[in-house]
Amino acid sequence: MKILGRHLVVELSGCNTDILNDQQLLEKHLNEAVRKSGATIVKSVFHRYNPQGVSGVVVIAESHISIHTWPEYGYAAVDYFTCGTSVDPYRAHHYLKEQLEASEAVCQELPRGIPSDHDEIVSHKPVASSGI
Repeated sequence: MKILGRHLVVELSGCNTDILNDQQLLEKHLNEAVRKSGATIVKSVFHRYNPQGVSGVVVIAESHISIHTWPEYGYAAVDYFTCGTSVDPYRAHHYLKEQLEASEAVCQELPRGIPSDHDEIVSHKPVASSGI
């Protein structure tokens, strides 16, 4: 695979249910997780469901971080998708696990990219503008 990025798929359980239902606090925590990872925030969008639960995404220059919460189960599904080598998604993961007071975390890392006969990390290079 020509690896363009890393995708952490995380299951957080035993979380603080009040935090999982607090849209503003979750947005604050995810934005801080992004900063701790070394990524660059582009925009964040969060939504609180009725009667409970929050979904949110922080779009970063290097891809995105998202969360979906189920306060009734003390559970949060979190994705960290980062491209390039300057961002450390594990820093964001460890910070967010602590902030949500999760008692358990299951983390899987998936390489993302273009299928090929051998693995290689593809560097991100600026594309020259065609002037169109």
